[in-house]
Amino acid sequence: MAAFFAFLHHLAAFALVGAVAVELVLLRGELSVASARKLQATDAVLGAAALLLLVVGLLRVFLFVLASISPTIEFLSWKTALKQGAVPAVAPAKLRTLRRILHLELAGVVVILLCAALMARGVGHFGT
Repeated sequence: MAAFFAFLHHLAAFALVGAVAVELVLLRGELSVASARKLQATDAVLGAAALLLLVVGLLRVFLFVLASISPTIEFLSWKTALKQGAVPAVAPAKLRTLRRILHLELAGVVVILLCAALMARGVGHFGT
């Protein structure tokens, strides 16, 4: 499922870039009725691609948050054992999965902070 969302996200991003490139080419020449209609159609593709990019991006974030709930549920299940003063019985494979999820969460936070810092400095902003 994650690979499918990644595919849709990339497809939408490339469609968006392609639509902007087509708009630039159409505006290169003299504006006519035909080119204005093509611009409208291309802009509709741009809008659809932007919406798809946003929705899929939000879904990917939502799935990331859902994945982060898994360790919390596991930690809460240890309540009884810990009340009895016992070490929770956790399979080695489950511990590896928990560690992997936590590593991915930390990496995700680092990427988010990096992107936020770059965006605050105008990196990636085109226009006025």
